[in-house]
Amino acid sequence: MSTPRHRTAPEHTHPDDVPVLTALAALADPVRLTLVRELAGSPEWSRACGTFDVPVGKAGLSHHFAVLRAAGLVEQRDEGPRRVNRLRRTEFDARFPGLLELVLRAGS
Repeated sequence: MSTPRHRTAPEHTHPDDVPVLTALAALADPVRLTLVRELAGSPEWSRACGTFDVPVGKAGLSHHFAVLRAAGLVEQRDEGPRRVNRLRRTEFDARFPGLLELVLRAGS
């Protein structure tokens, strides 16, 4: 009989603690940019990690979400077996006014 696995809660960096170069580097990657854009078009806490249309496996996706959390862009929480996400738009915009809007607009 196997023992149940428990995930540790993800660590989050508040945007106030993020240098601008960290934020820019996180947004420069095409996969992370896709994740941010898809989150921007979704209601908060409605997107589980496995629902994004990106060309990476589970480990790669985990890495990209870790980078986004470290840059203060994404917050995650566990809901049962699912890890759901939200874009920290308000907090990020307070730290870097207009940056997220510019990045999101550049893709349209």
